[in-house]
Amino acid sequence: MNIALISTSSRKNSNTLRFINYTKNVLTESGQHDVSIVTFDHYDIPFVGQGSVKKDDLTAFQQELIGAWEAADLVIFAMPEYNWTAPPQATNTIHQLGGPAFKHLFENKVFAMVGISNGRGGRQPALDMTTVLNKIISFTNSYSIVSPKLYESHETDKNLDENGQFVGHEVYARTSQAFLDYTLNVAARWLQPSLVEVK
Repeated sequence: MNIALISTSSRKNSNTLRFINYTKNVLTESGQHDVSIVTFDHYDIPFVGQGSVKKDDLTAFQQELIGAWEAADLVIFAMPEYNWTAPPQATNTIHQLGGPAFKHLFENKVFAMVGISNGRGGRQPALDMTTVLNKIISFTNSYSIVSPKLYESHETDKNLDENGQFVGHEVYARTSQAFLDYTLNVAARWLQPSLVEVK
């Protein structure tokens, strides 16, 4: 399976990137998946009302993001929790790419959401992104799904080191693995060839 892991934090060496690196390590152990990482370090998508993404004039960051997303069967977004909500870059990305020019990004994909926290949080950013993404899938009449299982990465800096290596409590390893197993199962079921052509 082709999997894109998207870290929506613009901070360098963020806890969100720790989780994304950890996830890549776990997913590549089996040798069954092609995994790419996109970080928002060089985020330059204009905010709504201040410009738009032009399909024929993409920046290097936009090319990287859209290229990884296009190629992926499964897209996992990880969002830091800022004041109990998702970072504006994350939801703005969906708003800006959710039109006719980039409709293919929302076609025949599986999406999954992770919220990242230093403490005991992370649920709300994952819910925020789920709401926005589901709206775009519906609005563009696309056939994709957002996995219902969210993951809340609690005390991320205590459980993962700067390279995404697990250093924490066994509950973290167990629950994050359960999230990935569930997500991969949903993706495998959703992406299997349809028995009935949808018109």
